[in-house]
Amino acid sequence: MIFSTLEHILTHISFSTVSIVIILHLLTLLVNEKVRLYNSFEKGMIITFFSITGLLVTRWVYWKHFPLSDLYESLIFLSWSFYIIHMIPYFKKQKKYLSTITAPSAIFTQGFATSGLLTEISQSSILVPALQSYWLMMHVSMMVLAYAALLCGSLLSVALLIIIFQKDIITVFENLKYFLNESFVFSEIQHMNEQGNVLESVSPFSVKNYYRSQLIEQLDHWSYRVISLGFILLTIGILSGAVWANEAWGSYWNWDPKETWAFITWTVFAIYLHIRTNQNFKGANSAIVAFIGFLIIWICYFGVNLLGIGLHSYGSFPLTLN
Repeated sequence: MIFSTLEHILTHISFSTVSIVIILHLLTLLVNEKVRLYNSFEKGMIITFFSITGLLVTRWVYWKHFPLSDLYESLIFLSWSFYIIHMIPYFKKQKKYLSTITAPSAIFTQGFATSGLLTEISQSSILVPALQSYWLMMHVSMMVLAYAALLCGSLLSVALLIIIFQKDIITVFENLKYFLNESFVFSEIQHMNEQGNVLESVSPFSVKNYYRSQLIEQLDHWSYRVISLGFILLTIGILSGAVWANEAWGSYWNWDPKETWAFITWTVFAIYLHIRTNQNFKGANSAIVAFIGFLIIWICYFGVNLLGIGLHSYGSFPLTLN
């Protein structure tokens, strides 16, 4: 009874906190003075993270199994994984790139999981026989952590594609303006050439292009690193799942819909990592593959659960969910 009450309290705290965090996040996008709001936003993220951690630990103690037995618990764990990824650049003071992606991902996932839409399956029960194994912690946790990392890395690639697309449009308009207006370079910035210490005249258009190219390079770099981490976790998750399947069902691979889409996900990101090592395919080309991988992950993680078929059907939506 005590643990059940504590679980409800932590659920309400996390949902209330994440609602406030959403408001703060929107305000940071609209208000010019962002420093204080950003600090409050990050404190809210930390409070929500500890609330989710407490919620997972409470369910673990109360139900006596690792809290990854159904869709509700996996969504909570996915949100927790996003928060973990978010905390790393925050404490390393590298907030600009990863936190912009991880914060909305964590907020959205947590808000959906605790919004009441999954009320029926949020009440855990006795595990089905297939889940009564120590492999539950190893396999499912690796898969969800992999999904979190791959989703974050893919979203960084999506941001890269948006910036490149925006850059192409702006370049067209800037070039048009240059040809129509001979006095296009109406203000110039003097900077020191690092090699020759020679003053050069640079237009604001060139400066914008420089910073934009730096941003694209950083997004590509971080996307590659995060996806590489997710790919390693996904590989461990699939291998451990194969061993578990052999113990539970007598076969390492059954071509279950979940297994098939997990293999497709692994293949897509293997292609991404392969072409990313080629300098000619860095940037937009590899980012397109990562975007395809982003869609495949949601089919594997969420789409298969909507159907509720196959050997993994215990992780599907309840039939009464509208």
